[in-house]
Order: sequence, then structure tokens, then C-alpha cells
Amino acid sequence: MTQVAESSVDRISRRQVDKFADRRAQLAESALLTLSELGYARTSLREIAQNSEFSHGVLHYYFRDKVDLITHCVREYKARCVTRYDQIAASATTADELRLGFAAGLAQTMSEDAHLHRLWYDLRGQSMFEASFREDVAAIDASLERMIWRIVSQYSELVGSPAVVTAPTAYAIFDGLFQHGLIRHLFGHPEARDELRMTVEQMLPTMLARSGDKPAGNA
Repeated sequence: MTQVAESSVDRISRRQVDKFADRRAQLAESALLTLSELGYARTSLREIAQNSEFSHGVLHYYFRDKVDLITHCVREYKARCVTRYDQIAASATTADELRLGFAAGLAQTMSEDAHLHRLWYDLRGQSMFEASFREDVAAIDASLERMIWRIVSQYSELVGSPAVVTAPTAYAIFDGLFQHGLIRHLFGHPEARDELRMTVEQMLPTMLARSGDKPAGNA
């Protein structure tokens, strides 16, 4: 086969791969609503197909099973979340801008995308029982931890004071606050959004050293 022919085959192969990936993303986006409403245990590929424009056979062609579809959905959504907070960090020029923007962003997504975040916590809980989820859950958790640490690190630089927490600790704190706020929101507490925003605003400064504190080791 000539070099030109090989290049043509490569281009065709890449287009096919891109088309397959685009189709998976389209199907996953369509499935997210059903998944977020019903949760992992009560959702099957057949139910997802019934609530979308795609047939059960089409879903099976692009996804091995329900686990493959759900992990793809959550991975894509959480990747968008990470990008959102990176944009907040990139646009902040002062410590207060970053602190207030981060707190407002968490509160907004907690209330506006509550069902999607509930799906994530459902999936993470299932990973303690189902090994098939663990690799994807660990990867998503790691990306969220890095995102939180980028916020804390930038806040530390803007304030001019070192962090006194490690990356895992910072993530555990904010994730716990977020999950607590989400539960209160889903249980119908109208003040949950403002409570989360104010708590995060107050919590971020406590992660930095005061006079006499020792900075945390890098995680």
C-alpha cells in the first residue's frame, strides 16, 4: 500500500472513530435525564430507549451495557463541571473574586443540576459493591480532587498565605459540604443553596495558614 493510500485509510479510520464517539456522546446526553430521574438501580437500557428517540438496539450497539452508558454519562458531565470551575479560577483576579465565584458556582450547580449530582453520588455508592464501576469512579474522583486543589492553590497564591490542608483533605471537606447541601435541597429545604454558598465562602479562608500555622505538605 502506498503512503498516500495509507494516509487516506488513516483519515477514514479517524473519521469513523470520531463519528462513533460523537454518537456515543449524543446518546449519553439523551440518556442523562432518564438516569438522573430514576437512578442506577431502577434504570435499564430499555427504559432509557423508551424515553428517548433511540431504539434499544441502537443503545446496545454503542454501549456494552448499562454500566458502560452510566459511567460515560457521569464522566462527561463531571468533565464539564471541572471546566466550569477552571473558568472561574481563570477569570478571578483577586482572592475575594475567586472565593465568591467558587462558592456561587458550587451553590448554583447544586440546585440547578441536582438530579445529575444525585446520579454521581448514586454511582459512587454503587462502586463500593460493584467492581465494574470502580475504575471510572476513581478517575472522576481524582479529577474533582485536582480541580478543588487548583482552586485552593490559586486562592493561596492570591492571598499570599500557604495552605494548611492537603489536596485529599480539601476535596473531602468541599465534597462533604456539597453532598450535605444537595441532600437538604432534594429534601425540600429552600435555604440549602444559600447555606452552601455562605459555608463555602467561610470555609476557603480556613484552609490557609494563620500566624504560627505550619503549611501542609503537597499532596
